[in-house]
Amino acid sequence: MLNYSIQVKKVISVLKNKYLLTLIALTVWVVFFDKNDLRTQVDLRKQVKQLQEERNYYAHEIAGITSDIRELNTNPKTLEKFAREKYLMKRDDEDIFVIVTDSTK
Repeated sequence: MLNYSIQVKKVISVLKNKYLLTLIALTVWVVFFDKNDLRTQVDLRKQVKQLQEERNYYAHEIAGITSDIRELNTNPKTLEKFAREKYLMKRDDEDIFVIVTDSTK
């Protein structure tokens, strides 16, 4: 019983310390109530990570498209293939037949 009362007195004396109370209050304020609280910071980090992934994806796509454009500008056979497949272009002496398959079956 004596041991218990000594421990309670130590706890009370620690809680009376104004610097400790100020530190605890400041920590609670920053973690929960500030406009830059912990939850907001976690959400912002997730958003930054998502935006970085999108940036990397678009950078990869731009690099691929740039190499395709370079290939189209330098290789006439590739340009002809692209024009035939994408825009259904043909030479004057050719006939093109487009076969469309029914995907509902």
